[in-house]
Amino acid sequence: MDYTPDSNTALIVIDVQKGFDDPIWGERNNPQAEDNISRIISFWRNNKRPVIHIQHCSVETNSPLRPNQPGVEFKPEAAPLPGEIIFQKSVHSAFIGTKLESHLRSEQIGNVVIIGFTTDQCVSTTTRMAGNLGFNVLLVSDATATFNRIGPDGKEYSAETIFSVHLSSLHNEFCTVITTEHLLSA
Repeated sequence: MDYTPDSNTALIVIDVQKGFDDPIWGERNNPQAEDNISRIISFWRNNKRPVIHIQHCSVETNSPLRPNQPGVEFKPEAAPLPGEIIFQKSVHSAFIGTKLESHLRSEQIGNVVIIGFTTDQCVSTTTRMAGNLGFNVLLVSDATATFNRIGPDGKEYSAETIFSVHLSSLHNEFCTVITTEHLLSA
């Protein structure tokens, strides 16, 4: 691990929303993700560390994550408490079109832990940007999940393959990938 989370390490909870239960997304891996997300959020709250929620508000007509649709709501395991910050986005990166970076800098937060959905899209994009912006990033592998995808060649790739490949490409380049147990015991 590149660093040990301290009392000022922010937890960034990405897109843990009801819309990801919609069958439109396909087959999903890591059914334990929500349990791990809940454990990490509870740990952060109990230790009075900053929790930041990211909410995807899609501009796509048929997306279950569109505003004013039930899917845009946070899942109960990750529902923000009063006073916790929420940044809404309509693209993959939590840094684009939000004040996330300026908030972290104004609070003098240089270390972040990232969890949420989906491993290969919003989690990956936000992790890459956080690393490029100079933040120390821990990505908790088993507190993320993704879905199967069809490649440009028409071949179907399993959610587990996509998950593993994306975590591998991020590790030691943009972040350090760890597990929930490793994080909670650090």
